[in-house]
Amino acid sequence: MKKILVLCTGNSCRSQIAHGYLEFFGKSNVEIYSAGVEVHGVNPTAIKIMREDDIDISYNTSNHVDEYLYINFDYIITVCDHAKESCPFIQHKTAVLIHENFFDPSKANSKSKLYLDGFRKLRIQMKEYCKDFINKIG
Repeated sequence: MKKILVLCTGNSCRSQIAHGYLEFFGKSNVEIYSAGVEVHGVNPTAIKIMREDDIDISYNTSNHVDEYLYINFDYIITVCDHAKESCPFIQHKTAVLIHENFFDPSKANSKSKLYLDGFRKLRIQMKEYCKDFINKIG
């Protein structure tokens, strides 16, 4: 079983969505962890838009990357530039490091219609990315 860590800034949105899709596409062949260089809690809008795609991340927790220092990951995926630049410990692991910068929809005005649209756009991008990733690693 391959161990995969998805890392972003606050472990609230991008890494949580990736976590949900990697588990979905990887089924029982992967063990998924997600973390942040900060901990902001799982974003309620991320939970909502994932439910629209029949994936429940409401039980996920927001974790700090230090909680996983002693796990030997096969892959570490950073999903934002800030996490890639702010997390030096990953350079000391034997994991394959992968980086893809996804925009953060939570930075938009939450009262705007575009707020939810931004989350849905991220969901579509993340779903495709995670499906392709799982297919590549077998």
